[in-house]
Amino acid sequence: MKNLIKSTTLLIVMMAALTACNDRTTETITYEANVPVYMAYDEFRASFEKSAPIEISHPGKMYFKDGYIFVNEYGKGIHVIDNSDPANPEKVAFYEILGNVDMAINGNILYADSYIDLLAIDITDINNPVEIDRIENVFPEIVPEGDIWYPYAMVDKTKGVIVGWETKTITEKVENYYYGGLIYRETMNFVLSTDASVNWTGGSGTGGSMARFMLNEDYLYVIAVPVRLKTVDITTPSDMTIIDSVDVPRRMETLFRLENNLFVGTTTGMLIFDLADPKKPAQISSYDHITACDPVVVDGQYAYVTLRTGNICSNGQNLLEVIDISSITNPYLVKSYPMFNPHGLGTDGDLLFICDGAAGLKIYNKSDPLAIITSQVAHYPDFNTYDVIPMNGILMLVGEGGIYQYDYSNPENIVQISHIAISEE
Repeated sequence: MKNLIKSTTLLIVMMAALTACNDRTTETITYEANVPVYMAYDEFRASFEKSAPIEISHPGKMYFKDGYIFVNEYGKGIHVIDNSDPANPEKVAFYEILGNVDMAINGNILYADSYIDLLAIDITDINNPVEIDRIENVFPEIVPEGDIWYPYAMVDKTKGVIVGWETKTITEKVENYYYGGLIYRETMNFVLSTDASVNWTGGSGTGGSMARFMLNEDYLYVIAVPVRLKTVDITTPSDMTIIDSVDVPRRMETLFRLENNLFVGTTTGMLIFDLADPKKPAQISSYDHITACDPVVVDGQYAYVTLRTGNICSNGQNLLEVIDISSITNPYLVKSYPMFNPHGLGTDGDLLFICDGAAGLKIYNKSDPLAIITSQVAHYPDFNTYDVIPMNGILMLVGEGGIYQYDYSNPENIVQISHIAISEE
């Protein structure tokens, strides 16, 4: 998904000396561009449904709750997997949710994004999910990705929600004007960036480290746009209400909560919010790093941050950073370690699991934060990894090859107990 940013001008820098400050000229230009494909709002908002299980082809984020694994099929919906026997996981349903990327579950309610909207879905009966509420336009700037080699053009939100792009030749008249020796061009908008009732327990489930949703009892925190954190009151799931919105001068990516603090991974550092008043998160400190994509997990005294290059983070480095948060208002770097291209990570006791992209899964003993890199317990390099959830000796991992589960009772020799492969598209 990308974020929709309206722009009225495209700057063209020229070295020529121009005498007039406000002269204007008109010209006709032709170019290839991504042109939006719309779905009418009424059709879009009636599109949620449950279907039979389908093949996993583009797995994204993962969530675990009461013996079920929920895996995002990027932009299309959520696979529901019965994991009561981790050695024999069974896909039982697919929830068709257009534009879905993130999810969280509290009790028997699944919260999920659907392009621009936030949905609350009652999954008491896993085979008969019911949409019970929807807040429109919570994520107003979210659109699918198009062809990266072409600009994005001709966005008109009145036509419906953008569900795709077509590459077309555009011819249009544009107006140039001159100021301070530069030419500015007024142009189009660009886009930058059976009965199966489950005995659901109270409280929330467990997500991976790439989560953009985070639960806190009767509240759900969501990254609505990269610079805006919203608080949703879910006391009554059928009547969700946005009660707070906080803007920050950074691009937020991931959320992680530990007790009364919310840790926010951004492309330029980690932000820490106090949740003493859960209705109004209040930033109390920050930790800065180089520009890089940034998931965060927190375990006791330390926060673990992976930084990676790629996409919008191309100017960064590939690192694991260990941050001391014993003083929550004054976090500081303890140690930084080189990595290949780290994505998600997770902890269990003294174990630190890192999905190091194409370099595979790495397991470290983190008992000494100054010696993590020399305390590698195991390295499994044979597959491209994305995110992990370690829980009670079972490691749930999502990567390019599908959904894997491992018994890590002996972390030096973890044993694969199941694998759900992805389909060839």
